[in-house]
Amino acid sequence: MPQFMDVAVNIIGSRLETDIHRMIEDAGALGVSSMVVIGSHIDESSQAIELCGAHPETLYSTVGVHPHHASQWNAQSCERIKQLSSAPCVVAIGECGLDYNRDFSPREQQRQAFAEQLQIAVDLQRPVLMHERDAHADFLAILKQYRPHLPAALLHCFTGNRESLDAYLELDLHLGITGWVCDERRGQELAELVPLIPDDRIVIETDSPYLLPRSMRPKPKSSKNEPKYLPYIANYIATLRGQPSAVFAQQTYENSRSFFGLPF
Repeated sequence: MPQFMDVAVNIIGSRLETDIHRMIEDAGALGVSSMVVIGSHIDESSQAIELCGAHPETLYSTVGVHPHHASQWNAQSCERIKQLSSAPCVVAIGECGLDYNRDFSPREQQRQAFAEQLQIAVDLQRPVLMHERDAHADFLAILKQYRPHLPAALLHCFTGNRESLDAYLELDLHLGITGWVCDERRGQELAELVPLIPDDRIVIETDSPYLLPRSMRPKPKSSKNEPKYLPYIANYIATLRGQPSAVFAQQTYENSRSFFGLPF
């Protein structure tokens, strides 16, 4: 059975957190052997580390502040992230970036929090896991300042256009593809772009509990996405790329483990 790594799951505070053992078992039965739990603010990052500590080598964590929470960024945030990042399960700084679609935090604060987290990743020489929505120009301008000094950078849940794809590949980013690509309404452009992503730069994720693949048949009774659906997403993307499913699964598994500095 192919192995898979889900590079972005949102567990803390979701229904998945209270059903974590069943979730892990269901995913493992289908080959999803490891997952990265997202820390979207400092308290959540701390909780994610505690959760991952109970499931070593299955759950890993990021530590960071999502742009939605950038208004919480303060003088102590950098030091707290540095402290949390020393936990053995932490594999990346983030989720950080810019989100101008919802503007839950003022844009100036988003830019500050993003830049300072990139500097943390540079200082610690850790990979960074990023978010960008409707903020391509500012995101790219900030990232360009730090990318030459970062060991690795992943834009998760990529849903951009050809222009942004080319710009991100030029910066040697890894790109995370979700079940968004399975949506015949919103995912058509992404479906046309995924064959253009180099083999060594594509990784896959569910972004659970969000973005349940719309094309699944029979449709799951729950509208909540789960890591156990990652093999379905992988097969769907492999078909778009004209690759054998097993080959694509192995490639993305190795890409993910290598990105986070984990053995495979």
